[in-house]
Amino acid sequence: MGEQNTTGTAQPEAVRKLSKKDITKSMWIYYAGAELSNSYERLQSLVFCASMTPILKKLYSTDEELSEALKRHLVFFNTEGILGAIIQGIVISMEEQKSNGENITDDAITGIKTGLMRPVAGMGDAIIWAAVMPIIFSIFLPFASNGSALGGIMPLILYPLLTVLISYYLIHNGYKLGKKSIVSLLHGGKMKNIIFTANVIGLTMMGALSASYVSLSTPLEFSFSGGSTIIIQDVLNLIAPGLLPLAAVFIIYAYLKKKGPHYTKILFTVVIVSIIASLLGVL
Repeated sequence: MGEQNTTGTAQPEAVRKLSKKDITKSMWIYYAGAELSNSYERLQSLVFCASMTPILKKLYSTDEELSEALKRHLVFFNTEGILGAIIQGIVISMEEQKSNGENITDDAITGIKTGLMRPVAGMGDAIIWAAVMPIIFSIFLPFASNGSALGGIMPLILYPLLTVLISYYLIHNGYKLGKKSIVSLLHGGKMKNIIFTANVIGLTMMGALSASYVSLSTPLEFSFSGGSTIIIQDVLNLIAPGLLPLAAVFIIYAYLKKKGPHYTKILFTVVIVSIIASLLGVL
C-alpha cells in the first residue's frame, strides 16, 4: 500500500525499473556458467537462478517475495547457453512486471521458460555449434597447419567475442519485447527456416573441412600375369576423389548418431585402426 501524505491522499508506490547494467550483469553470470554449472537433477537451473539473483534482489523488497522468486527459478531448466539469453531477457521482463503489480503468476513465468527451452536449444545447436564454430575454425585451420600461432589464438578470441555479442543482443531485445519477441519468431515458420538455413551452412562447412583436412589413402595395388597393375587408389579417385576420407567421416558420423558423443573412444579407435592398417599396408 502507498504511503499517505498530510492531505490524506495515497501516494503510489515507486515503479521498480531495471537498468541496462542490471540486465547485462545477469547475462554475464549465465554466459559464464551455462555450460559448466550443471546439476544432475535440474541441469542449468543453478546458474540460471544465480544469474537472476541480482535482478530479483532489486525487484523484491521482502524476504518472502525474494524466496518465492528464487524457488521458481530453481526448477529444471536446460537450453543452449548462448541463445538461451533471449529466455533470460523475457523472464527478466516478466519478473519486473510482476514486481510492479501486474497479473503474472509463478506458473506463467515457469511455463515460458519450460516452453522455450527446446525450440531455443534447437536454434542454438544449429546456429552456434553447427555453423558459427565450424566457420571460425575453418578460417584459421590453414594458419594452424602452416605453423602460425594465429590458428590457435584467434578462434579463442573470436568465438567468445562473437557469442558474447549474440547473448548481449538477445537478452536486451528479449527484455524489451517480452513474450512477443519469441512468439513472433515461432509463428509463421521463421524458426524452422532459421534452423534449416543454419543446418545447411553447418553441413556445407563440415563437408569442406572433411575434404580439406581429412587425409586418407591406400597403397594397395594388384599385379597381373600380363604385366598390368591396378592401383586401388587410382580406381577410387576415378569413382570419386576423396572417397576414403568421405567414408571415414560417414563411419564416425554413424557411430556418433547411434552411440552418442564418445569422443575418447572414437579418438583411440582411429589411432588403433590407423596403426594396424599401416602395419598391414592397407592404408
